[in-house]
Amino acid sequence: MRARELADLSIDELTAKSGDLRHELFNAQVKRSTGQLENTAKLKLLRRDIARVATLLHERRGAVK
Repeated sequence: MRARELADLSIDELTAKSGDLRHELFNAQVKRSTGQLENTAKLKLLRRDIARVATLLHERRGAVK
């Protein structure tokens, strides 16, 4: 997911996106542990997307001074 795409989302949409990404990461980790995950690079991409969303949420909630 591109940062530009995330920048257009509201706080509620970002929160929902974060939950979706975390759920998808969990499922990918389970698949990896059972040997069913073919694209292991997906784990890294999901972690980065989660970090992007968390950063935007942190900035928008006014925690950055």
